[in-house]
Amino acid sequence: MAKVKIFSTPSCPYCKMAKTFLAENNIAFEEIDVAANQAASQEMISRSGQMGVPVIDIDGQLVIGFDKNKVKKLLGL
Repeated sequence: MAKVKIFSTPSCPYCKMAKTFLAENNIAFEEIDVAANQAASQEMISRSGQMGVPVIDIDGQLVIGFDKNKVKKLLGL
């Protein structure tokens, strides 16, 4: 099973779509609210070079935004 983290904010519609997609496919994930966690926000920015969300970490591979095809490929769906 892949280790999945999603860096998101509560108001982000693409984050909601990504989390719904993962849940519908029975993929366990850790949700990290970068609006409430400044250290996590800095980690996301330093790793991805992006300030926008979602940033999805699948076994160390980053997906910027909700790129469903890339997420499916990395998860083997």
